[in-house]
Amino acid sequence: MANTSYDRTIAFAGICQAVKLVQEVARTGGCDREQLHTSLNSIVVTDPPNTAEVYGGEQNLLVGLRTIVEEFDTSKSDGEMTRYLINLLALERKLSARRDSLSQLGDRISTVQRQVGHFELLDDQMISNLASVYLDTISPLGPRIQVTGSPAQLQQTGVQHKVRSLLLAGMRSAVLWRQVGGKRRHLIFGRKNMIEQAKIILARNS
Repeated sequence: MANTSYDRTIAFAGICQAVKLVQEVARTGGCDREQLHTSLNSIVVTDPPNTAEVYGGEQNLLVGLRTIVEEFDTSKSDGEMTRYLINLLALERKLSARRDSLSQLGDRISTVQRQVGHFELLDDQMISNLASVYLDTISPLGPRIQVTGSPAQLQQTGVQHKVRSLLLAGMRSAVLWRQVGGKRRHLIFGRKNMIEQAKIILARNS
């Protein structure tokens, strides 16, 4: 895959979309099924022809792309969203330094890929399986991400599973972002460029 500004914007939109859905699920208990499918399916797409195909095409990332435009406009910035993004990128750096964790994660995702041949990705059991992958391979790497939302919703097992599976999807996109050349400096010095890229992609998909 190419290491271009476009590819980095697509991958970062994947992180933003997963985090946006985490917020929605934590507050209301649910989210749009197509958007959920896009995020969770990205976990099992491990050999894509290009960056956008991790998500089935750029048209499936409109929520994430809009979030980039809004989040990097400092007058509209959401502190909670920023905290999730920083925490996911920090966990990804720890993951990339741990060969044992990467190997374990790869094995677990291979198992999920086989299961997808027999079960619908959005079945409760599959979402539970993805949540357990996150709990077993990502959670031990550092401090747990504190998810904010409705206590009544967050106490429900099904909601917990959705949140963790979406955090795993966010981690998958964070890994992809690093693979296409994403670095912390791009978030500091390349904000304007990423916003412009996101606006261009949104314009051709509106």
